[in-house]
Amino acid sequence: MAGHKTWAAAAVLTGLIAPLVLPDFYITLLIYTGLASLVVVGLVVLTGVGGMTSFGQATFVGLSAYATAVLSTAFGWSPWAALLVSIALTCSSAWLIGLLTIRLSGHYLVLGTIAWSISLYYVFGNMMILGGYNGLSGLPAVTLFGYPLTGFRNSYYLIWIFVLGAVVCTANLLDSRVGRAIRSLRNPVLAESFGVDIYKLRLAVFVYAALLAALAGWLQAHYFRFVNPTPFGFDASIEYAFMLVVGGATNIVGAIAGAFVLIVGKTSLQILLPKISPDIAHWDKIFFGLMIIGLFHYARGGIVSTHRFGLGAKRSRAVAGSMPAHEKTAASDAQLLRVEGVTKRFGALVAVNNVSFDVAAGKVVGVIGPNGAGKSTLFNLITGTLPIDSGKVWLGDQLLSGMAPHDIVRHRVARTFQHVQLRPGLSVLDNVALGGHWRENTGFLASLVRLDRVQERRIRANALEQIRRVGLEDVADVDAHSLPLGKQRIVEIARALCASPTLLLLDEPAAGLRYQEKVALADLISQLREEGMSVLVVEHDMDFLMNLADHIVVISFGTKLSEGSPLHVQSDPKVIETYLGVE
Repeated sequence: MAGHKTWAAAAVLTGLIAPLVLPDFYITLLIYTGLASLVVVGLVVLTGVGGMTSFGQATFVGLSAYATAVLSTAFGWSPWAALLVSIALTCSSAWLIGLLTIRLSGHYLVLGTIAWSISLYYVFGNMMILGGYNGLSGLPAVTLFGYPLTGFRNSYYLIWIFVLGAVVCTANLLDSRVGRAIRSLRNPVLAESFGVDIYKLRLAVFVYAALLAALAGWLQAHYFRFVNPTPFGFDASIEYAFMLVVGGATNIVGAIAGAFVLIVGKTSLQILLPKISPDIAHWDKIFFGLMIIGLFHYARGGIVSTHRFGLGAKRSRAVAGSMPAHEKTAASDAQLLRVEGVTKRFGALVAVNNVSFDVAAGKVVGVIGPNGAGKSTLFNLITGTLPIDSGKVWLGDQLLSGMAPHDIVRHRVARTFQHVQLRPGLSVLDNVALGGHWRENTGFLASLVRLDRVQERRIRANALEQIRRVGLEDVADVDAHSLPLGKQRIVEIARALCASPTLLLLDEPAAGLRYQEKVALADLISQLREEGMSVLVVEHDMDFLMNLADHIVVISFGTKLSEGSPLHVQSDPKVIETYLGVE
């Protein structure tokens, strides 16, 4: 952390001195870098961290630039008053476009952003009120305390103050409860399972990236004092995407570095190539394209090391405070979970066929069956990951059927996964802290300005408590994906416990664990049962499960075959024949 502060102080000091010693040409390059950096910092959150690829950010720059141009030239508004309207218009447009776009995924999302980017570019060029393709000129300069900020150096300081603010706010955002949720958006099933409303969060991230683009557009319009459609076309959006990848897609400092490299590199090539030969004067894009391809081969993570310079989620375990206490579960003779005639079909395949069973409060219930029996599908139906075709699932008096996963977890139902679902690049502590997402309510704006610190300390304190509980305190600050598979499964259990569940669903928790680790896991589950927690376990290790469970449900080809105590199930001839085997 001290190293990060030293680098940050050095960068700020260099930025303050640069206009005093550099010629105008280099100051201009730094101004262009600052304007582009604002857009690319937004892309770090939107694309690099959130996983939503957009090739339309230049359009948001243009919306803001044209809004302030019209207001300041046609209506005589001051640039500062026009800034508020420009931001409002751009963010409103992003919200509307996002409603139609972010439900798409993969290449459909990319094509969607390209479509509205091209469309709005031609709108800019064909509206006479916007000056057509000739644009609008005569914009006033920004004034500060009555002093017009004209000239290279004054504009430089204004632009980089905005960049610094964007960097600080974005770093705050990524180092927060909301930031962890954004990092989980690449895995929607995981995110929803711990209380993240992925659609609302994607929309908020989309608007935030547009907000930073709007600031860039406003600054650009009043720096050049002229706007036309050319800088806001599809080519500009492609360049922003290149800057993101060159610097490092998940790295805030990399956003600035990528913008600097692309702008300085292009300018240098445009100057040098004509000196080499007039015939290759316009080959700068080819040369620069080859440079980028080389970078992709040898430095796919970008030119800035995430581990050394990245800003975002902290790795420190210095936390304090505690999460709000929750009431204990009901008495052990009460039925907590009721699964009534649940059925799920995938076309002609009936994966789960009219399955019913109960889970009493404070009991451990095991679900067994051959591979492909429908056990994990059953888990997905209970937690809302898959919709139920028929039947109902009740948690006490609360009907869970039809609820979204992010609402089900708020009724204190948490789970692990058959295939480990951890976020790479995050520590064990940060992965576990995601489990407590639903227990706090800090919003997007509060995270930007660090008004969430009390709640963040509570979340991290609870996460560390659960890590200690499962015996992984010594690796709390280690990248979770670097751990052996068995320990990764234990991290998942700690994350689920961080959600303070009354019902815990464990999908093959002992897979990949060594003998002593299985013994420790059995002891942990037994302790949870003594505390009143209900546990539903899918497992193939019969020795592990039969010595632990109070009740066993056997499923074969999606149909319940038998249920009862472990002794009853082990002696059932149908179970012996179809699952446990016959001598």
